[in-house]
Amino acid sequence: MAAKGPIVALESTIIAHGLPRPKNLEVALEVQAVVRNHGATPATIAIIDGVINIGLEDAELELLANDNNVAKASIRDIPFHLTRGSSAATTVAATSHIARLANIQIFATGGLGGVHRGAEQTWDESADIHSLSSIPVIVVCAGAKSILDIPATLERLETYSVPIVGFQTSKFPGFYLADSGYSLEHQLDTPEEIARLWKEQISAGITEKGLVVANPVINEMDPKLHAKLLEEGLTSANTNRVSGKDVTPFLLEYFHKNSNGESLRVNIEIIKANAQLAAEIAVHLSK
Repeated sequence: MAAKGPIVALESTIIAHGLPRPKNLEVALEVQAVVRNHGATPATIAIIDGVINIGLEDAELELLANDNNVAKASIRDIPFHLTRGSSAATTVAATSHIARLANIQIFATGGLGGVHRGAEQTWDESADIHSLSSIPVIVVCAGAKSILDIPATLERLETYSVPIVGFQTSKFPGFYLADSGYSLEHQLDTPEEIARLWKEQISAGITEKGLVVANPVINEMDPKLHAKLLEEGLTSANTNRVSGKDVTPFLLEYFHKNSNGESLRVNIEIIKANAQLAAEIAVHLSK
């Protein structure tokens, strides 16, 4: 940071709660290596024993990957863990917030949270949306998680004036799917262009908004398999009375258990590709 070199923030929820053991630790190390191999420094963010950490040692990654007591922290949860001295993996919202505190401009994740299905009754909406509307950080992602209400999520992002750009695509990705079925207004084709877009966004006085870079997965899940698993997973969640912030991890776990390894394969491909793109953008930002 002192040398103003390129840095990419990485979330830790995918390590503690998003991938099965022992693959989670293996992928965490591989993702950091991807960032380094493309010219940037990885800064995985988490709360360890009541202290915010930006950039983790291997032992801290192992703690996140293997300790059942590691919680999942959004922005509102941060002060509680600092008070208790507990450990927590950070969500997209919390990672963006902490990255901003450290003046890190770009963050790579898997998929965004958004508006949940049935939100017209439950008002269930991820804190990721509000963080994008109020925290000036570039978020490289594979769109929104396909288990969400995609059109409602896009509508909320538009309401909050959050810029979205497709990387080499005019279609909004749906995490496991390269095309969620909804179009994007803006497309850019190189990391250099996206770095310039961010600089223009700041110079235009849009200094309190994030920027969503939607990077579609190359080898998507079979759409028919995806539709089948989603329908079955939603039915199972309803049967088991799963609600609120527990719905997303429940459905992701359902996909992991019932897709014969397909969801895990796609998930890993997504985070590595997004880490690479974020690193390439970070290099251009630092020039």
